[in-house]
Amino acid sequence: MTATTDTSTVRPTAATPSTVTGASPTSAAVPSAGAGTARATAVDATGARTPEAAGVITGARERIDALDDRIIGLIQERMAVSAVVQEARIASGGRRVNLSREMEILGHYRDALGKPGTALAMTLLELCRGKI
Repeated sequence: MTATTDTSTVRPTAATPSTVTGASPTSAAVPSAGAGTARATAVDATGARTPEAAGVITGARERIDALDDRIIGLIQERMAVSAVVQEARIASGGRRVNLSREMEILGHYRDALGKPGTALAMTLLELCRGKI
């Protein structure tokens, strides 16, 4: 594979209240009318209306972040394995890309995830091909 990729742990930026709820970043920590004092609580940060809901959201976000880290690691592993396949194919006189195999992958993702799965598979294939 000709593309160089930093394989150190990549952690996506956590979603801010503005990206999750549509609120402006400054309004997320502003108390609701009648609250009287400024407070920065989990309720404010999550956009939830109750502490119980804020706890559920916070826990779920932590799990999503952990899942995203695992997904990124698996994609990086897939890229490395794909590079091995490509190198072996090229060394044997073949082409870097096997279009029939790519069609199988696209079909697999489409069958499992519907139309968005096709777009996801295309992105993965693009990441794993390297420069053609």
